[in-house]
Amino acid sequence: MTVPTATFQAFQAIGNREDLTDFIYNISPVETPFMSLAARETATNTLHEWQTDSLATANTANAAIEGDNPTNTSVVPTVRVGNYCQISQKTFQISGTQQAIRHAGRKDEMAYQLAKTSKEIKRDMEAILTQNHGSNAGGSGSARQSAGVEAWLSSNVTTLGSGGSPSSSGFQSGIVQAPVDNSTQGTLTEAAAKAIIRACWNSGGNPDTIMVGPFNKTKVSAFSGILVNNVFQNANTSKITIVAGADLYRSDFGEHKVIPNRFNRDRTALVLTMEYWAVAYLRPFMQTPLAKTGDSDQRQMLAEYTLVSRNQAASGKVTDLTTS
Repeated sequence: MTVPTATFQAFQAIGNREDLTDFIYNISPVETPFMSLAARETATNTLHEWQTDSLATANTANAAIEGDNPTNTSVVPTVRVGNYCQISQKTFQISGTQQAIRHAGRKDEMAYQLAKTSKEIKRDMEAILTQNHGSNAGGSGSARQSAGVEAWLSSNVTTLGSGGSPSSSGFQSGIVQAPVDNSTQGTLTEAAAKAIIRACWNSGGNPDTIMVGPFNKTKVSAFSGILVNNVFQNANTSKITIVAGADLYRSDFGEHKVIPNRFNRDRTALVLTMEYWAVAYLRPFMQTPLAKTGDSDQRQMLAEYTLVSRNQAASGKVTDLTTS
C-alpha cells in the first residue's frame, strides 16, 4: 500500500526520545559453589601453613601382660604443609565526563564497575581454587600461585584415561605439584565414583559432596541407582514432573550432594569432605583508589588468598573423564 503524500514518518523526525530500558541484563553466572561451601580462615603471611596428622592403624594384637614393663611406642611427628597466597586483581579507569553523564541501568558508573569486577574476581577464584593448579612461591618478577583442589588430592585418585602415566600430585618438597593429564579420556562410571567414596571413607573422611562439570553431572544422574524417568503428579494440581536429574547420591557410606560447577574442570569429578577445605585470606576483597593523573579516576579491586587443604586424604577425585 502506498503511503499518502507528505505523511510525516518516524524515521524522518528529529527529537524522538530513545527507548533504552533502564536495566542491564547480564547472563554470566556468578555462583561459586566451592567457595560457598568451604570454610573461611585468616592468613598472616604469604605462605600459609598448617599441620596434618593421623592415628596409628588399629592393632588387634594390643594385649599387654599383667605387671610387665611397657615398651615405648615410636612417636610419629606431624606433617607440616602449606600453600602460597595468590593475588587476584582487576583495575579500571573512568573518565570524569563518563562519571558525570546520566546513565541507563546504573546510577553511578564507578560503583557499577566495582560491583562487576568483584564478581569477576570471584569467578576467577572459583576456577583457580578448584582446578589443576600447583603452588608457586613466586619472586620479584613472577606471581605467587595458590594450588587448587585437583593438585592437592593425591591419596584417593582413580584415572579413567590412558595414553600415559600422569605425574603424581600433592604436597612435595615444599610445594603442591599439579599432575599432568592422560592423553585420552574415559567415561565416568558409578563404580569409579563408589570406589573413590569408599577410599575416602577408609582414610577417615566422610565425603559429603560430589562436584562435577555440566557434562558429567548428566553422567551422575544416569547412575543405575537412580530410578530413571520417574513421573510424579501433584495431587493438588494437574502439573506432572519428570525427575531425570540427581541432587543427592546415597552410597553405603552416607549421603553426598551432587553439585554442578561451571568453573571446575569437567574432566575431573571431585569427591569432597568439605569440612577439610577452607579459603584463607591475607587480604579480603578490597578496592583502592590509585593515584590520580588526569581527568579520570582509577580503581583497583583485589583479594589475596590461598586454598587450605586441612587433610587431603579425606577427599578424592576421578580424573581424565570425557567431557562431550
